[in-house]
Amino acid sequence: MTTQTNFIRRDPALVQPWAETCGEIRCLIEESDGAAGEVHHVEIQDAKLHYHERTDEFYYVIDGQGTMILDETEIELHTGVVVYIPRGVKHKAMGNLKVLTVCIPRGVLNDIHELE
Repeated sequence: MTTQTNFIRRDPALVQPWAETCGEIRCLIEESDGAAGEVHHVEIQDAKLHYHERTDEFYYVIDGQGTMILDETEIELHTGVVVYIPRGVKHKAMGNLKVLTVCIPRGVLNDIHELE
């Protein structure tokens, strides 16, 4: 019996960025890859307030500093901070940030509900 190992390796420098709700995004692991979740490299300056009905997110700040609004709470962000955002929580980040987002389950780009 043969076991096949599937893996994905992507270099953010080779992925074409595009603008979306949070800023400039590079989809490193996306829905069509069939993984359990998605991974995005996002450059954020002033995201729009939004929420997700079906998707939980983890933000890991690769570089920079700023703030994030989570429902009615504002928190500080800086390099090395990780934030868990459960589905349904209204959120937006502001500042000069490079963030790695992990979205579970996959399909987050079809689950963005902008509020502003």
